[in-house]
Amino acid sequence: MTIRDTAEEWRITATATPFTGKKTSVRTDDVIMPDGTSARRDYQVHPGSVAVLALDDLGRVLVIRQYRHPVRHKLWEIPAGLLDVPGENPLHAAQRELFEEAHVKAGDWRVLTDVFTTPGGCDEAVRIFLARDLAEAEGERFAVSEEEADMELARVPLDELVRGVLAGELHNNCLVVGVLSLVAAQHGDGLDALRPAEAPWPARPFEA
Repeated sequence: MTIRDTAEEWRITATATPFTGKKTSVRTDDVIMPDGTSARRDYQVHPGSVAVLALDDLGRVLVIRQYRHPVRHKLWEIPAGLLDVPGENPLHAAQRELFEEAHVKAGDWRVLTDVFTTPGGCDEAVRIFLARDLAEAEGERFAVSEEEADMELARVPLDELVRGVLAGELHNNCLVVGVLSLVAAQHGDGLDALRPAEAPWPARPFEA
């Protein structure tokens, strides 16, 4: 038996958008259940995101720390950002985020994993890349603002991040998934066996 997720869409009889924000919105759908009854589902509509687990030659992961108002925490995270342009190539978006948040470029890119962050209440899909062969980026640093204005940057040994995840000290979704996926890949077929950076992503189809 093959264990894999499959695309499916139940019939929608009515839909509304009671709230539209700057980047996301809230949608209400009336959906027909398998037993023929109707149920109402409210969820956040999200453009999708990319995240980058950047691993240097010393086995350290590049992490950033910034304030996240909804959870009232300063979180250690990996560089990440929204897919702001419909159909945008996620690799290009990831390269942009790594440059803007860390002023770093990478010579080797792979797909580490793809996730739905909170599928019970949001349609956000995130592609997490593994970036290696790191180097300082050329040109001027990107001007930051808002939460990013006091952002901290560090390179932390992978083992220390694993310890923090399992101890309940690190909570960011992309960091947790990325770090544990990296360890699994290292102990599996190896990092070179990961999917290529341009691998298809059905959740957020993109232009080459």
